[in-house]
Amino acid sequence: MEFLKSGFKTVLGAAEHGQQPTAAETVEKLVDRVLSSTLLEDRRDACRALKALSRKYRVEVGAQGMPALVQILKHDCQDSEIISYALDALCNIIDAEEFDEETDNPVVSVNVGEQFTEMFIKVPEHVTIVMGYLEEYDFRVRRAAIQLITTLIANKTRDLQEIILVSPMGVSKLMDLLSDSREVIRNDALLLLIQLTKGNSNIQKIVAFENAFDKIFEIIQSEGCSDGGIVVEDCLILLLNLLKNNSSNQQFFKEGSFIQRLSPMFVIAPETEEIGWTPQKVSNMHCMLQVVRALVTPSNQQQVVSSCQKVMRKSNLLDSLCSILMGSGVPADILTETINAVAEIVRGDKENQEELSKVMAPSNPPRPAIVVLLMSMINEKQMLPLRCAVLYCFQCYLFRNEESHQKVVQTLLPSSESEVSSHSTGQLLCVGLFSTDPLANWFAAVALMHTLVDSVAQKEELMRVLLSTPGEGRPVTLLEQCTSLLQQDSYKLQSKVGLLMLLSMWLAHCPSAVSSFLDTNGTMAYLTAQISANEHDENEYLVQGLCAFLMGLCMQFNDNSITNHKRDDICQLVIKRIGQETFCNKLNEVSRHEAYSRACKQPQIRAKSAADLLLDYEYCKLYKGLEALIGKVVSGYDIDGIELTELTLSSEASALVAQYKGIIRGLDGQINILQQNSKQIEAKNADLEQKLSKLECLNTQLSDQNTLLKAQLGAVQNGLSTSGEASDTNELSSTQFQANLYCAENTQLKQELETLRLQLDNEKQHAATANNDLQKLQKDQEDLLELLTDQENKITRYEPLVYL
Repeated sequence: MEFLKSGFKTVLGAAEHGQQPTAAETVEKLVDRVLSSTLLEDRRDACRALKALSRKYRVEVGAQGMPALVQILKHDCQDSEIISYALDALCNIIDAEEFDEETDNPVVSVNVGEQFTEMFIKVPEHVTIVMGYLEEYDFRVRRAAIQLITTLIANKTRDLQEIILVSPMGVSKLMDLLSDSREVIRNDALLLLIQLTKGNSNIQKIVAFENAFDKIFEIIQSEGCSDGGIVVEDCLILLLNLLKNNSSNQQFFKEGSFIQRLSPMFVIAPETEEIGWTPQKVSNMHCMLQVVRALVTPSNQQQVVSSCQKVMRKSNLLDSLCSILMGSGVPADILTETINAVAEIVRGDKENQEELSKVMAPSNPPRPAIVVLLMSMINEKQMLPLRCAVLYCFQCYLFRNEESHQKVVQTLLPSSESEVSSHSTGQLLCVGLFSTDPLANWFAAVALMHTLVDSVAQKEELMRVLLSTPGEGRPVTLLEQCTSLLQQDSYKLQSKVGLLMLLSMWLAHCPSAVSSFLDTNGTMAYLTAQISANEHDENEYLVQGLCAFLMGLCMQFNDNSITNHKRDDICQLVIKRIGQETFCNKLNEVSRHEAYSRACKQPQIRAKSAADLLLDYEYCKLYKGLEALIGKVVSGYDIDGIELTELTLSSEASALVAQYKGIIRGLDGQINILQQNSKQIEAKNADLEQKLSKLECLNTQLSDQNTLLKAQLGAVQNGLSTSGEASDTNELSSTQFQANLYCAENTQLKQELETLRLQLDNEKQHAATANNDLQKLQKDQEDLLELLTDQENKITRYEPLVYL
């Protein structure tokens, strides 16, 4: 600083009475020199001094010097040195971090960088001026411009995204930076694009159509793929930004055969097991797995997910991930994320699920990979994230695959031809179910529950499972054992919750399972005691709600085959021992619990701690679908246990039921037609949007060319008026011909663009109308189904009265 002080004395003159000027006074004089000096060298020296002061005295430099620095950017563009000083000074002023030099400055506030950013972007032209310097090849200017724009975006992301979107060829200028031969510029451009593409689907689409995927893969390959450095990680983060929650880019990525280019990156070299995984390779692999999951996550459009799943199988990406799954020396977090990725690749795709079932672990003797994974899930020594990932993978393996459900249940049946050992899927689940580890109980119960989702046949098959008992006692069924475990006082909270979810899924829509459950000693007494309890703990409320739901299933799906436990008997028990209002309040406790809202969000199980594992996604779907129906069953009786409906049935009841069924069948047909129409409209909309985007890009390019040609035409006309040479006349004619040609083409493209916009608006209007019709029909169908259910229940209940 001594040099700066002496320089200030020389330039500004010594302060009066021998006192040093304050920072604000110094900045004021420097700003005055920038604004008023006629010599470029003087302005350059003053700008260099402002840059030097901008780290320690950023408030003073920002408050007084920002207009002067902007003026330099506007008027001194021929001198790259002064431009680089101005850009660096502005970057220091708006930086979000606090500099070491200003730690003792009491004037600096916490968000001073953000405040100066707001001042700078109040005039959008300022950003446009800085964007213009991206085209300067000078290293200092281009890099300083990149860093300034990156900092602006980091501070005010949405505002800068909007400004860049309307800036002429703004995104194109940024994309061109990836082709810079200087690695420092290219790497800074990557960081800029990462900031720019966060959460803005329009910018993500434009970047993707600017050939971003090709450029990203070229950089990744030049840097060594998964063995590369931090640049590879930056490329993958940008790729993830472009793909996550963006169906258009996902489709473009798949159609451009980029999944095939992603697949070889998961082939792990043999020497990796010997030398180990470096921290950077772990980070790169983690990002690669997230890119895969961004394409097949259940929250994506089903059409995109299915098509990506097929390509991942055909390109051997699934095989490569399964090899990592069964490999040795794989870090735990990479193994966990690989399991999650495999889970989503196979979810709902029968061929991929079959492929996973064939994967064998390199053990002696070889065992199926699914069996090895389940062994990890019920092992209490394994880390919680890994156990959760295995459960998610097993659920995805079973999802919408009746054959997979059957295979698991068959391993438990007495007639099973599977190996008689403790290493089949079903037997491992039973080991976990009866373990002393509450988490193993929960994991096994939820896994077994998923074998019963939407499968009444497997619910009935599972009732045949017999378990041996100590001594010479008779074998007990699995359902009896689960019911017996539930009633034990020593059973922990998670164990109870897991069993209650399993039993609820088992009994729903399966009257034979309800009868078997009710026939087990003490079931109704236990459920009644739980629901009537006055515990005030939040988790105890949850258990009471789960018990109320289970009792409601015993009413709703009761075939009246068990004496003293018919539907009316249970309803009277609720009214006299629990109370209708109390029962309904306890039933509602499930949906009020934090675990319910957490589990409803997504199929994947996410838990920060073991205590977070309570409810499951599929159970919540079951509860949501039947809660209202159970509430109606209970509230349909008065305090004396008499059903609040007419006690006689007219002779027209059967005809009315038949009429309802006919209406429902008609609605089903209309819904199917509307769903097909909706899918066709969505596909057509996507195609039109893609064409529209391409035409808009082409139209912009032609407009720029047209402007350039007009400028050339003006220059030629000026030359012609002064020289009058014939060669200029020929050049004018040629230039006019090109201009007319481009104008005609531009006009035609504008017409096509307007036509496509009109078509897209019409299709969106049709899609909205079709969706409204579909929702209305689905609502009507739900109402009719409820009416039909009530009517059939009345017929079943009062048929004996009619015959009497």
